[in-house]
Amino acid sequence: MAVICGHCAPAEEGPALAAMLDAVAGHGAECVRWTEGPVGLGGRYDRPPVVEPRKGTPPRRGAPPGSPLRFHPGAGVAVLADARLDGRGLGDALGLGPRERAECTDGDLILRAWLRWGRECPNHLLGDYAFVVWDAGERLLFCARDHIGARPFYYASMADRFVFASAVEAVLAVPGVSGELDERTVAAYLTRTPLDMATRTFFKAVRKLPPGHALTLEADRRPAAGLRARLERHWRPERTPRAPPASDDDYAGELLRLYREAVKDRLRGPGPVGVHLSGGIDSSSVAVLAARELRRQGRPPPLAFSWLPDPGNGRPCAAHAPEYALVDAVCAQEGLRVFHQAPDADDVIAILRQDGAYPGVHVHLNERVVQHSAAEQGVRVLLSGWGGDEGVSFNGGGYFASLLLRGRWMALLAACRARGERPHRFLARIVLALAHPHLPFRLRALRNGRWSFRWNRRWWLIDPAFARRTRPWPQRARRRTSVRRAQLELLEQAVHSDRIEGWAASGARHGIEYRYPLLDRRLLEFALSLPPEQFSRGRWGRWLMRYALSGGAGRSFAESPVLPADVCWNAGKEDPARSDAMRDAVAEALPVIGRELAARPAPPSRARYVDVPRLLERLDSARFRQRRRFAPALNALQLLDF
Repeated sequence: MAVICGHCAPAEEGPALAAMLDAVAGHGAECVRWTEGPVGLGGRYDRPPVVEPRKGTPPRRGAPPGSPLRFHPGAGVAVLADARLDGRGLGDALGLGPRERAECTDGDLILRAWLRWGRECPNHLLGDYAFVVWDAGERLLFCARDHIGARPFYYASMADRFVFASAVEAVLAVPGVSGELDERTVAAYLTRTPLDMATRTFFKAVRKLPPGHALTLEADRRPAAGLRARLERHWRPERTPRAPPASDDDYAGELLRLYREAVKDRLRGPGPVGVHLSGGIDSSSVAVLAARELRRQGRPPPLAFSWLPDPGNGRPCAAHAPEYALVDAVCAQEGLRVFHQAPDADDVIAILRQDGAYPGVHVHLNERVVQHSAAEQGVRVLLSGWGGDEGVSFNGGGYFASLLLRGRWMALLAACRARGERPHRFLARIVLALAHPHLPFRLRALRNGRWSFRWNRRWWLIDPAFARRTRPWPQRARRRTSVRRAQLELLEQAVHSDRIEGWAASGARHGIEYRYPLLDRRLLEFALSLPPEQFSRGRWGRWLMRYALSGGAGRSFAESPVLPADVCWNAGKEDPARSDAMRDAVAEALPVIGRELAARPAPPSRARYVDVPRLLERLDSARFRQRRRFAPALNALQLLDF
């Protein structure tokens, strides 16, 4: 894990590199920098722990271990990479011998891939990466980001300079890069309006390299000519071919094979491994497969971290025993030690104060507490089940609509009966969703006496004049008419990017690297190739995932179960114990924050975006805290710099 940064300035070098490295001084004990002509590359990193090599292993040569910089003087090529590559079979394609394989780091493999395939090299790489290649012979700067954006990459492009970094504060530290906020992004954030954030950030001058894309900049040999940029997409999930027809057992067996490989690839590195454990099938299966692979390697089992409050801290958790029972079942099966982590009011106050510095780069309130606990245990790698809902654990959204549109009435009726629903209500919900994807949820909320703040402007805390100027009204959502279309829409919207980028930035400050087995490219492409009925079967969504992890539910599938049956076939995704504990902490913290804001001699600099009087009124309102709908207020507080 490293923080990388650099610049390309044909006209002049300037102090950009030094300013960026100073801005991320807390992200690593070691510093590396390299300049040649118009390009400056640098990074911060921690040297990995010294591990005694196995007998007969040749000694390593070249750059220091852990350094993100690699270069080939003869070819005039330098690579700066924050990367973790999977599928070490890449060595076969590159023709590497045993000694070279033992010496090659992930940065070395990217360098060799560039020398072999040039701009096509991302098509041959699997894993999590953000890297830059400077080819002096071509006077070309090539930037690439992995398929899902697991490693951040920010940049600012000016008339005579291009600067980039894997941390937004490094880009903002460069003289000439404005820290002015992007008002459209701010308005969408305050009103929780969906907005395409693949390239946008909260800062007008800073952009993101979209996941699965590459950016090429050519520096003209005449300094006054500046830079020519071209953005291209190297991963196109819509081109994934359909899987050949096969049995359920064959699909389940292939899913488990790819899943085990994805988990195994993400366990590289010394030191304790941590896993998220919520009791759901995604995090639970990651934890189980990681525990089994670590035992096979002779390493200690992973440490499990749960967002549920500690049942021994006096909270009334007995009413939510099923949540704890699911976590306990997984821990008992694999012999895992679980750390229950929930924030208190002091944690919430500290987190909200810190989040205002760089809006948009946020971490869930529960996760910040997990990071502190994991760092205390020496965890450097934390596996998460995040991302399964877009891939092999997709719930089958769009399947019933596709049956209706294709005239498959008998299959639709069978699904209705399996779910125990009345046919007219079942059909009405599908038709309403086709008319407008949010309509069934709005009607259900209205029937229950709740109208979500997302569609009720009365709940927004945006400054009225700012709202009239930016008009952040909710956009019409796309209809889900098939499973594949729904999956591609989720990937295109990059719904996971904000969380991944926030966790990466916050985790780096604690020396923790997040890894996401369910977002493995091989697993995602396998999910996109599956027939739609593999995601929805009878009364079950996420059917193939459940079937594979259950060992075939006692049928012909010859795998041993991965998960306990109660976990595997649990239909609920609610976690009231975690939600109630977090809301209690927020409710206790909000009046304290309100008094602090009210006592300020001058309003925060970003107060022009927020309806501050209304916010203060809510923070001081007991009725508001009792209703426990805190999201608009938390968004406003995370934006304010106080």
